[in-house]
Amino acid sequence: MNFDFTDEEKKFREKVEEFVKSQVPPDWDDKVVYWPGGYGTNPEMEIEFHNFCHDFVKKLGQKGWMSLGWPEKYGGQNSWLKQAIVNDVLSYYRMPSGGIAACISGPSIVVVGSEEMKQEWLPKIALGEAGFWLAYSEPNAGSDLGSIKTTAVEDGDDFIVNGQKIWSSGAHVTRYGWMLAKTDPKARKHQSASLIIVDCDSPGITIRPIINIAGKHSFNEVYFDDVRVPKKNLVGELHKGFYNVMLALQFERLAVGSGLFRRVLDELVHYARTTVSHGQPLAKNPEVRRKLAAIAIEVEVFLGYYWRSVWMLDQGQVPELEASGLKLCFTELGRTMAGLAIDILGMYGQLDQDSKRAPFNGRVCLGYLDSISGPIGAGTSEVQRNIIATRGLGLSRG
Repeated sequence: MNFDFTDEEKKFREKVEEFVKSQVPPDWDDKVVYWPGGYGTNPEMEIEFHNFCHDFVKKLGQKGWMSLGWPEKYGGQNSWLKQAIVNDVLSYYRMPSGGIAACISGPSIVVVGSEEMKQEWLPKIALGEAGFWLAYSEPNAGSDLGSIKTTAVEDGDDFIVNGQKIWSSGAHVTRYGWMLAKTDPKARKHQSASLIIVDCDSPGITIRPIINIAGKHSFNEVYFDDVRVPKKNLVGELHKGFYNVMLALQFERLAVGSGLFRRVLDELVHYARTTVSHGQPLAKNPEVRRKLAAIAIEVEVFLGYYWRSVWMLDQGQVPELEASGLKLCFTELGRTMAGLAIDILGMYGQLDQDSKRAPFNGRVCLGYLDSISGPIGAGTSEVQRNIIATRGLGLSRG
C-alpha cells in the first residue's frame, strides 16, 4: 500500500481541520478529559456535553461526513480513507464523531440490512439524527457473548425482549440500542442470537447509571421487561447476530481515535520542553527523552495498523486479523501512554480536575484510571491475542 496521501486527500484534511477548529468551544480542553484507549471519559457519553455533541454531530451529517465510506447509492463516497481522515481530525481535538451510529450501525446496515431498513435508518444515521449504544454485554457475558441470556421471542409482528445488559456506554444519552439477543435458545450458541434495533423510549426499559473509576457517568445497566420490538428492526437474517457482530468489528476499529494519541504525545512533549526541574527543562533529562521517544515509536506503529486497515476496506478486503491487532495495539498503547504521563508528571500526575495545580486539567490522573478499561472492553487483550495466534499464525487452541 501507499502510505502517503494524495493532494485531494490532503486538501480534504485541511478542510476538515479548518471546520473542526472553528467549532471547538474556547473552554473545551478545560472541561474534557478524554483519554485515548479508554471507554470512560468520552464526552459523547456525558450528560454535561450532550446538547453540544448532538448539535455538532448533526453539523457533521449536514456536510456528509458521517457516511463517507458508504456506497454513493446511500449518500456516501465509497471512501473509508476519507472517513478515517475525518475521525482522525475529530479525535485529535477531542470532538464527538457520531459514535456507534456512524462507526457500527450505519456500515452494518449497508452490508446486511434489508432495503426497507436501509431506506428507514441510513438517512437518519447519515444526518446525525439517530444515536445508538451497544447492547451486547451482560453480567455473565462479556468477551464470551455466546453466553448471553437476554431473549427476543417472536410474537406476531414483534419480538418480546426480556433480560439485562450492563456496561452499556451512553445508553442514558442515546435513543436506540444495537442489541444482540437470543432468538433460538435451543440452537448452538453462535447460531442462536439475532441483532435487533431497540427504541429505548419503549415501555419496559429501565436504565440505571454506573459511575466509573474516573468518577464519570458513561456506563449503565439496562433492564428489559416484556419490551416489544417490531420485527422490521431485525438487522440481517434471523439467528445470524454473531456473524453480523463480527462484521461490525471491522468498521468499529476505525473509530478508535487515532488522532488523540498524537495529541497527547504533542502535549507531553510541550510539557517536557516548558517545565523546569532541577534548573533545566524536563526535555533535557535523558530518561524523559528516552520514554518520549519510545512512546513516539509505538504511536507510529499504531498509526500503521490504523491506516492499513482503512486501506484494506477501500480495496474490498476484510481486515479481520488487522482489526484484532489494531484493537490490541490501541488499548494497550492507551495504558502505556498513561503510565508514561504519570512518570513524567510525577506527583502532579495524581491530581484530578478538582485541583488548580493539576497539569492538563487533571486529564492524566483520570486517563490513568480510565486506561484500565481499554484492554477489557470490546474484546479483551487476551481474546485479541488468541485470535491473532489461532487465525493469523495457525497455532492450535490447546
